[in-house]
Amino acid sequence: MPITIMETRALSIDIDPLILDAARSLIDSSKRRILGLVGAPGSGKSTLSEALLAALGDQAQVVPMDGFHLSNRQLDALGRAQRKGAPDTFDAFGYRDLLHRLRASYRNRETVYAPGFYREIEEPIAASIAVTPGSPLIITEGNYLLLEEEPWPRVRAMLDEVWFLDVDQELREERLVARHMQFGRTERQAREWVRTTDAPNAERIEAMAASADRQLWWNGSSIRFKSV
Repeated sequence: MPITIMETRALSIDIDPLILDAARSLIDSSKRRILGLVGAPGSGKSTLSEALLAALGDQAQVVPMDGFHLSNRQLDALGRAQRKGAPDTFDAFGYRDLLHRLRASYRNRETVYAPGFYREIEEPIAASIAVTPGSPLIITEGNYLLLEEEPWPRVRAMLDEVWFLDVDQELREERLVARHMQFGRTERQAREWVRTTDAPNAERIEAMAASADRQLWWNGSSIRFKSV
């Protein structure tokens, strides 16, 4: 089924007020909390995190897991370039350490500089996200927040809640094809990457959905809780 979107984060969505209320309930001015958003590639995690940020204002900041992609140079050296996006292509320990530091920085009134990932160059850039000490809620989104294989449970231990975002598989995969094409792949290359790389990763991620604190469903235009 052809689609016209070019990037998931460009979509306009409607979010159930109950979701916004649940996010606000995590805000505690006496300490910093961290909300994790997890889902398969193309499920809309970045779109949801940006929508929550728009609703919560300066009480929240977004720090994605994607900044901990290993560099292309490291992936080539490790022989993992064709599996970019798999669990062992991220610096999970570095991500865990950042989340720990984000908690401490709220008490210490310290600005933390986190890495970001930029699809235009398919590389992370260090210290490109400034996390200021004033926001009591950090929203972090990534694929493997619920993975049971080490070292990912150490990441989960740093999160106060994890919400799983689900979406129709066909819509999700077409979003991925559009995204890959936007950043340089041909349609054939994009569909092959989705089939051989994104799809196996998605299966692993979706198998962990039941262990999330809350499950959400995106029907293409609105996001609702599956259960509250």
